[in-house]
Amino acid sequence: MVLLLFLAAAVTGCQKGTEDNEHETKVVLTTGFAADEVFRIGKSSCMLPEIKVYLLNTKNQYESIYGAQIWNTKFDDGTLEEKVKDTVIARVAQIKTMNLLAQEHQVVLSEHEKKLVSQAAAEYYQTLSAEEISYLNADEQLIEQLYGEYALADKIYYSIIQDVNPEISDDEARTITVKVIFLKNYSLDGEKNRIPYTEETKAATKQKAKEILALSKSGEDFDTLITQYSEAENSTYSFGKGEMEAPLEEAAFNLSTDAVSDVVETEYGYYIIKCVSTFDRKETDANKVKIVEQRKKESFNQVYDDFVKSQVRNLNEELWNSVTLAGGENMDTVEFFQIYDKYFQGMFSEG
Repeated sequence: MVLLLFLAAAVTGCQKGTEDNEHETKVVLTTGFAADEVFRIGKSSCMLPEIKVYLLNTKNQYESIYGAQIWNTKFDDGTLEEKVKDTVIARVAQIKTMNLLAQEHQVVLSEHEKKLVSQAAAEYYQTLSAEEISYLNADEQLIEQLYGEYALADKIYYSIIQDVNPEISDDEARTITVKVIFLKNYSLDGEKNRIPYTEETKAATKQKAKEILALSKSGEDFDTLITQYSEAENSTYSFGKGEMEAPLEEAAFNLSTDAVSDVVETEYGYYIIKCVSTFDRKETDANKVKIVEQRKKESFNQVYDDFVKSQVRNLNEELWNSVTLAGGENMDTVEFFQIYDKYFQGMFSEG
């Protein structure tokens, strides 16, 4: 589902991942909420049963992959449960906002699409246990509403980007393949945090890299040197412009086939690079597709960001803070998103 491609603006008023708050919208915390009303965005509200459907399915997805012990995971800035709650409310907030955007652009679901929404809702509702229905306080009409909003959010995205088809040149998308010998300039502590080497140790490491480079220039087999000395997880990398650390990328893109670079210093250590291929047709074509999709997302984000700035958001903080990732016997539903994909995956992108 296309919504997974975006970082939604959380209704608490902070856009994660943006330092200048360029996506920040008006935030008003009030006490004038209806019973079980979690938040409002513009003229749209989210009620507790709606967000519980997302929370329960997301919680069970985590447990189906990682086991129930996953909730014991701790982070410096909070618990996993808090992070999942933040992700879910951001996701639902974005769906609600995109539905408002659809109204502004007069985009609606067709009768066929509405029929699919009803079928998906009926199928999902039949999977729910009595305990889940009671906990969610949900009926089939609520599930149909959620699927309808989900589908309309998808549809408005593809409606806005349908005419965005940039031409991407081979040079812009060019992907090269290199082999590397890497010596790191840090160690790891017990929690896998990087501890920088002392300046003395860094200097010794750089000198070792120069000695390895000399061995390569004297005719030593590069693959053998990789095996003996490299501390990288992989020996071969294919990448396009903008995907690697700048010093490494600049050196790599200036190499001819089979040429070996000087020692390249980066934030994390020292590289010796051998160019395997200056142009990979298959990887370059694949990179073109990635760049086009990124341009389409950027085009949508410009429209979305301009719209979301105009929307006043209200969070029922007391209610939201009281919500937990509940569970229990016969409460293992995970099918909400899978059933949506069964009926709608690829539908709007193909249109």
